[in-house]
Amino acid sequence: MADQNESIPAQEAAAAQDPAAQKNAQLLSLLHGLFGEDTFTDVEEPYGLLTATTTRERIHDIIAGLQQDQQLQLNFLTTMCGMHFPEREGQELGMVYHLHSLTQNIRLRLKIFFPIADPVVPTLTDLYATANWMEREAFDFYGIIFTGHPNLIRILNVEDMDYHPMRREYALEDGTREDKTDLFFGR
Repeated sequence: MADQNESIPAQEAAAAQDPAAQKNAQLLSLLHGLFGEDTFTDVEEPYGLLTATTTRERIHDIIAGLQQDQQLQLNFLTTMCGMHFPEREGQELGMVYHLHSLTQNIRLRLKIFFPIADPVVPTLTDLYATANWMEREAFDFYGIIFTGHPNLIRILNVEDMDYHPMRREYALEDGTREDKTDLFFGR
C-alpha cells in the first residue's frame, strides 16, 4: 500500500510496477464495462485482493454474469459468509462472496449490506452447488434468509434454537464470574 504522503503520480508509478495492482485495475475496468461504474462502491484492494461493495438487489445478476463471462471465467465460489456490524444502522448484516477463476488466476471479493430488520438475500444455489451449505450456515449463525434456497434449515445448531449465535447481541464474557482473576489475563 502506498504511503499517504506520496504524490498521486508516485502511487500510479508504484501500481504500474505491481502486477497484482495491474490485474486488479484491468478487472475493475472489466466490471465497470459489464455492469456500469455506479454498480460498485467502496472499491479497495486489501492484501492485493480486489474488493467491492454492491447491493443485494444486483448481487445474483452480477455473480451470474461473472460466472458466464468467457473472459473472466469466475466459476468457483470459494467462500460465502455472513457478517454482523451492529453499529452500522440500516446496514447491520452483510454477506461476503469470494469468487475465483482457476484458469485465469483471478480473485474477487464482493460484499453486500442490508438492515437486520430485512435479512433477505437471493440464493446462489442455482449458480453454485457449494452455496447450499454456505447459505445454510449464514442462516444458522446470522439469521440471513435466502429466497429460493431448496432446504434452508439450520446446519450446525439445534432446530429449536431461537437466536443466531454469531450476531453481536450478547456479551463475550459473563461479568458476574468470580472464579477468574484479571491479573492473569492482562486486564
